[in-house]
Amino acid sequence: MTGRKGMTAISIRTALVVAALLTSAPGFAKYQPEVVVSDPYVDLHTGPGRGYPIFYVAAQGDRITILKQQTDWYKVRTPRGKEGWVNVDQMTSTLDLDGQPIEFPTYGVNAFSQRRWTFGFGAGDFDGARILSADLSFAFTPNISADFVASQVLGDYSDGYMGTVSIVMTPWPEWRISPFFEIGTGMIQINPQTTIVQSRDETDEIAHAGVGADVYLSKRFIFRAQYKRHTVFTSRNSNEEIDEWSAGFSFFL
Repeated sequence: MTGRKGMTAISIRTALVVAALLTSAPGFAKYQPEVVVSDPYVDLHTGPGRGYPIFYVAAQGDRITILKQQTDWYKVRTPRGKEGWVNVDQMTSTLDLDGQPIEFPTYGVNAFSQRRWTFGFGAGDFDGARILSADLSFAFTPNISADFVASQVLGDYSDGYMGTVSIVMTPWPEWRISPFFEIGTGMIQINPQTTIVQSRDETDEIAHAGVGADVYLSKRFIFRAQYKRHTVFTSRNSNEEIDEWSAGFSFFL
């Protein structure tokens, strides 16, 4: 029974530390968690990036106070009052005050390149009409993913709904601005808004090819801009070509 209570207390303290890490800078002013350096040393940089020089080294056993977080970097204060930035790779090897490991949330370009699930919303132009989209993406590998998109087209004379599935190829997933190429297929339904002449709704197959870029912003947020060239396989004698330009924001896991 005592062991279980001890483990519960440790879990609560660890949860408080992680909760503080997920807050914004004002939250740290109320609660600034302390961790213990378990590696032989921890490097303190003058800024939140590997390009900033190392100006101080905290030794094994030192208690360091976490002040704030910026992507994969944590601003800390040492027992001697030195304040600097430590990368999450070194922070994951620190311990809480009871000697238990702490799971630090990881962000940054590395997490961006290794993302699995992505959820997003976008808006743009679809052959002169407005288009609103919601998409879900799953990455099989850092270079290949499947993208599922549901869209609504809002025009002056007709509205429409479109659902597509795409294979997305990302040659350089580790880049902060990461270009991609895609091909896909789906269905589109057009609903004319005319009341003068009775027009029937049309549902057609659609295929597309496109290019775009994902831009890593911060934490788990992405900005996406893309262009698609759609081919609508109509029941008429000729197919229809449609250009789509869109942009939006996504969140990845």
